Amino acid sequence: MADLSGMWLGTYWQRDIPTRFEATLVQGGNALSGSILDSGYLGEAQLSGTVVGRRVQFVKRYLGQGQAAIDYIGTVSEDGDYITGQWSIGGFDAGPWEAHRSDDDLSASWQAILQQNLAPTLT
Repeated sequence: MADLSGMWLGTYWQRDIPTRFEATLVQGGNALSGSILDSGYLGEAQLSGTVVGRRVQFVKRYLGQGQAAIDYIGTVSEDGDYITGQWSIGGFDAGPWEAHRSDDDLSASWQAILQQNLAPTLT
């Protein structure tokens, strides 16, 4: 069983529209927890789930939102650096997702963009 702890970059597709995300995962035994930051308008979410062998399963819930929980299932690659699978919101919607280990930091990039946009303009 691979240890999925660490930073992951990924994409999920909803109605063929890609959304990029950054996930920070913490694995202890078979238990998985962490946070996800979407590049879209939904923002940050928490996740909790399990890892059994190469199968990963978790539920994602956006912070401060009254939205339904989103179920994710996936398969971890043999080298433990790639996950691919499907997400679903009850019987309402579903789509594919994938993620790979990364040292990139979408949070830092997002903060830099926000700081640029909020910097006072001198004229």
